[in-house]
Amino acid sequence: MSEVPTQPSSAGAPGHTTDLNRPWHSIGSEEALIALETDHRGLAESEASQRLASYGYNRLPAVDGPGPLIRFLRQFHNILIYILVLAALGTALLGHWVDTGVILGVVLINALVGFFQEGKAERALGAIRNMLSPTAQVIRDGKRQEVAAEMLVPGDIVRLKAGDRVPADIRLIESADLRIEEAALTGESEASDKEEAELEEKLPLGDRANMAYSSTLVTFGNGYGVVVGTGQQTEIGRISELMESVEAVTTPLLHQVAIFGRWLSAVIVMVSALTFAIGYWVRQTELAEMFLAAASLAVAAIPEGMPAILTITLAIGVQEMARRNAIIRRLPAVETLGAVTTICSDKTGTLTRNEMKVETVEMAHRSLTVSGVGYEPVGEFEESGKPFDPNDDPAVIQMLRAGLLCNDAEIAEKAGDWILNGEPTEGALVAVARKAGLNPDDLNHRWHQLDRIPFASEHKFMATLNRDDEHGTGNWIFLKGAPERVLERCSTQMGTTEPEPLDNDYWHDRMQAITDEGQRVLAVACRKMPGDLTHLEWHEVESDLVLLGLYGIMDPPRQEAIEAVSQCQAAGIRVVMITGDHSGTAQAIGRQLGIAGEEPAMTGQQLEALSEQELVEAVSRVTIFARTSPEHKLRLVRALQAHGDVVAMTGDGVNDAPALKQADVGVAMGKKGTEAAKEASEMVLADDNFATIARAVEQGRTVYDNIRKAILYLLPTNAGQGLTIFMAVLLAMPLPLTPVQVLWVNMVTAVTLAMALAFEPTEPGTMARPPRSSRQALMSGGFLWRIPFVGLLLWAGTFGHFYWLTGQGADLELARTAAIMTLVAGQIFYLFNVRHLYSSVLNWRGLFGSPPIWIAIGILVILQAAFAYAPPLQLLFGTTGPGATNLLLSLTFGFFLLLVVELEKWIIARLSTGASDNRD
Repeated sequence: MSEVPTQPSSAGAPGHTTDLNRPWHSIGSEEALIALETDHRGLAESEASQRLASYGYNRLPAVDGPGPLIRFLRQFHNILIYILVLAALGTALLGHWVDTGVILGVVLINALVGFFQEGKAERALGAIRNMLSPTAQVIRDGKRQEVAAEMLVPGDIVRLKAGDRVPADIRLIESADLRIEEAALTGESEASDKEEAELEEKLPLGDRANMAYSSTLVTFGNGYGVVVGTGQQTEIGRISELMESVEAVTTPLLHQVAIFGRWLSAVIVMVSALTFAIGYWVRQTELAEMFLAAASLAVAAIPEGMPAILTITLAIGVQEMARRNAIIRRLPAVETLGAVTTICSDKTGTLTRNEMKVETVEMAHRSLTVSGVGYEPVGEFEESGKPFDPNDDPAVIQMLRAGLLCNDAEIAEKAGDWILNGEPTEGALVAVARKAGLNPDDLNHRWHQLDRIPFASEHKFMATLNRDDEHGTGNWIFLKGAPERVLERCSTQMGTTEPEPLDNDYWHDRMQAITDEGQRVLAVACRKMPGDLTHLEWHEVESDLVLLGLYGIMDPPRQEAIEAVSQCQAAGIRVVMITGDHSGTAQAIGRQLGIAGEEPAMTGQQLEALSEQELVEAVSRVTIFARTSPEHKLRLVRALQAHGDVVAMTGDGVNDAPALKQADVGVAMGKKGTEAAKEASEMVLADDNFATIARAVEQGRTVYDNIRKAILYLLPTNAGQGLTIFMAVLLAMPLPLTPVQVLWVNMVTAVTLAMALAFEPTEPGTMARPPRSSRQALMSGGFLWRIPFVGLLLWAGTFGHFYWLTGQGADLELARTAAIMTLVAGQIFYLFNVRHLYSSVLNWRGLFGSPPIWIAIGILVILQAAFAYAPPLQLLFGTTGPGATNLLLSLTFGFFLLLVVELEKWIIARLSTGASDNRD
């Protein structure tokens, strides 16, 4: 066999070109056959076998990821898990095996959850592989045959027909009205017209009309082409490679918790060591006793419940988001949404409805706008901002009738939704006619179609011949199509009542004005024919038609998306549109959404000319990117992240998958999204609606607030316990809390009070503050100050009560039990303080606005009563029931702590007026 050129990709990127050093779409079809050493008879079977051995199977290779054991063990590599293991070690050293078992059980459950969640992420590449066609019609040795698609090789001649999934990247050599739906690769809602003509070299993927790409769908017509790329060398293969190159991004929360956990661990180890040193060397306490005291301090200071509370808070956020049509696939994404600074959104189907609609009806004597949503035949006509009834003007009805009769689409109501069967632009014409009261079934019966010329890409129009049985006016030709093709066939235009001379300049001006609004233009014309004409000849549509008018059609923005964009911008979140559509359309939609800034839309070609640093600078200014490829989208996400942004990326196609995986939060469309996009994402929108993202961001901020509340609750209370033990050692006094009592307090308060904070509702003004910085520490500023401040208050109450009772001669068991009651009372009242991070809780909403808080308090009171008064627990924990006076002292201290912390919040708020004080 003669040498076959190095297998190219149709991308035209460096290293993916023909042996002529040009991308496949830029060379002629015959030249492509020569370059691949084949012809119209196809390859010989022997040649195909040799090429298969050389190039390999036409399939995407499976990627070997880490095995199940490694993936499971990797779940333990987390600072939160280290803290839990340290707590388990402490309880084991103290001989409290039940507590050790409980803590290690939490560790195991956490690891199992992470293991199963991570397994889902590895299916993204598998979802792409499953999109490849299973079979293909190929010509070999001059005979057509069906083969498994994985057996295709470069040089094979493949036949394509409506309904086929394209089995490889193909340079077309013959086409007949061929249309291919490429939304999964380009993001365009309209199927692309295909032709075999040679094209200029530098064209975006969506404009390469002589190429058919693997995994796309043939919607109309048929054609032949030569295979130029298989397996990993196809466009979809390159996307698979991009997916492999994308590394998982650490979420802001996990990054912050890791840093905070390291600092916390270091502080606990240092204080425990200091406690041991003071007691053993300074106070000359016995070694075993001091080791027990140091271990008690470590157990007291470590917030064992924090990892579980984080997970539960995230899980509650997942449930809440699911109720709002946002399905979370990975727990940390819930919180990451709250840190998002930029949302990169696809246009079609997310910001828009992916349903074409007639926006403008342009005629010689009037210009109408049409309201309504999608294909639903409900809407109003307006002229100069005033209501207009189209039935008052026969010329308008004639134009709407022409658009309805020269049409192959149908729209029908199903379960409350209006479903299109046919081309989107034709569906828009059906919908606008129905808005005027025209009934398609009735009209087609009264205007019987006698003949037709179907739409074809070479002439770009459709024509029908209809008999008027309604008015008896004879037979009519109705024609619709590309405005330039329709105009050249018209000699007159419809005036107010009669045809009048055609004003070409006027129509070209109107076409430009409609195009500038991002609308696709269709022209409609008619011609009166003799009544005995029953067959439509080509020459009868060549001239002498009457131009009825122009339709301006577009996929308009969702109204709720307009509001959601405004809400995001008010919350300090940039919204950036990244689409495969044309820049004019993207710019027009961007203006309506409020996304478009002073900078014009940047195209993929312009983006390619920028260096990485130039692109980082450009993404801070440009808000609309058009005609983008998968590489462009991935570069844009990375540039935004390099700029310091936390990025949410939306998408539905295979072309979006690499960028979705790279983004901090990938958001896939649930209704119209591909499986590849869903598997690469952290979140799936059940309703494909941008507004759902805004609601999810709000919930993400709520989750983060609740996590901070839980941490701000746990750390000061643990600090108070640790300080109580430390001061007892320092003063050479008996321990006010034994290790087993410390574990009890930690356990019951974590599973009741701290857990209740996970259910806190969204605070007022959550979406009025800017996103928090991903570099900001988890606890800083006023929050960091709160730990020693509240810790000292809790120590003062707990240690003070213990010291006072021992000074009164009370036995040690009573003094310890009363001290624990004081500590728990302080924690109960402090819980109210942290319900509102920034505002006072001394109001009805602050004290009684959360039923879970009061349920948790009720459970804790029961548990504490059993702890102090139930004989079995008294024996186990070394407690004795305190009297009413001691209980009253404990409650008084708790109420005092509540007032002091509220005063502290008020003072800090006054001192930091005009500053954020980390309120992000």
